[in-house]
Amino acid sequence: MKKTALHGVRDDGNFALLVRQIRDGCQHQIERQLEADGIRISFSQYLVVKILDKYGPQRPGDLARYLDHNAGAMTRLIDQLEAEGYVRREPHGQDRRALTIELMPAGKRLWRTISGYSERMQKLALRGLSAADRARLLELLTHVRDALEDIP
Repeated sequence: MKKTALHGVRDDGNFALLVRQIRDGCQHQIERQLEADGIRISFSQYLVVKILDKYGPQRPGDLARYLDHNAGAMTRLIDQLEAEGYVRREPHGQDRRALTIELMPAGKRLWRTISGYSERMQKLALRGLSAADRARLLELLTHVRDALEDIP
C-alpha cells in the first residue's frame, strides 16, 4: 500500500475510506484558498456562511446536525462568526424559546468573496475527466447517497 502525507494509507478498494479521503481533500483545498486570501475562518464556519446564504436563517441545532457538531461546538462557532459581524442571533418567529442564526451584511459580503472556492476546488479535482465522465460521476455519487438514505 502507498502512503501519502495528506491522507495516510491509501486503499482504493475501500469505498468509505476513498470517499472520506476525497472529502478531506476538498476541505483541504478550500482551507488553503481561505488562508491564501487572508480570510480567517474555519471550514466549518465557511459551511455555516454557505448554508445561511443559500437557505436563510437556521436554528443552531439544525446547523449542528448538518455539520455533525455538538451543541457546544456550534455555540462557539456561532460566537466567533458573530464576533466578526458575519451572523447574528435572532428570536425565532414562531417559537419564543428558540433562536435563529442569520447572515449579516458583512457575512453576505464574505460569501460573495468566497462563494467560488467550492467551484474552483471541484474543477481542480475533476480536471482529468471529460464532461460526460464528470456528469456520470455526480450521477453515481447521487445514487449512492440516495441509496444510503433509503436504508431503514
